Formats: sequence, structure tokens, C-alpha cells
Amino acid sequence: MRPFHLSLPVADLESAGDFYADVLGAERGRTGPDWADFDFFGHQLSLHLVPGYGADDTTCEVDATAVPVRHHGVVLDPDTWRSLADRLEAAGIDFLLTPRSRFVGEEFEQHTMFLADPSGNAIEVKAFPEGVWR
Repeated sequence: MRPFHLSLPVADLESAGDFYADVLGAERGRTGPDWADFDFFGHQLSLHLVPGYGADDTTCEVDATAVPVRHHGVVLDPDTWRSLADRLEAAGIDFLLTPRSRFVGEEFEQHTMFLADPSGNAIEVKAFPEGVWR
């Protein structure tokens, strides 16, 4: 699979960069005065400073739960997902939606968690029991 590139606005480049690197484990890459690149689980994430930026907090219902409509994320294998969920819970991360399984026993069964970066950009980290996402 080829790496995907995603560019996100952030209100504070330093705190957002620290969050992606220190909390989610993204490796820091190239950087400029108003932007920074990260290796986000093998994909290129570029953060761009936009003073005063505030993320959209619109939600929709999925499996009887309000989830952020505008979000980005990554699909991990179940063991890596569980390890990250455990590490984030132990660190006291304030989740938008705590780690959980949904659609259990159905075709779309998945493990998911939502959190937000310091600028309010919602992030979903998910895994599928058999690694199938399409």
C-alpha cells in the first residue's frame, strides 16, 4: 500500500506536534516555521499553523453513539490497536469515545477509539478482527 498524505490545520504547531509525536508515537520529519511533517503509522501527516483555528465538532450517530463527522485516523491490526489503547488509557488521555468494540458479531465488527489533538482535530484509531476493512 502506498503512503497517504494528509494535511491538517492546527492552532498551535508546538502543542500539536508534541501530541502527535509524544502521545501517538508519530516520528517527526521535515519542518518549517509554520508547518511540520510526521510519519503517522507509515503515512505522511503535515500540520500547518493556522492561528485561531478551531475544528468542526459536527457529529452523526453510528451504532447509537455520536461520532465526529470530520476526522482522520488509521486502521491498525488488533494487537497494535489494543497496545495503543492500553497505553493511551494508562496515560489518562481524554477520549472523545473510549476504546470499544462495535457491531460485535456483525459483518462490520470493529474496535475503535476517538481522541482529539490539541486543536480539536478528531482522530479515530480502529482495527478489524480479521484485518479486513474493505
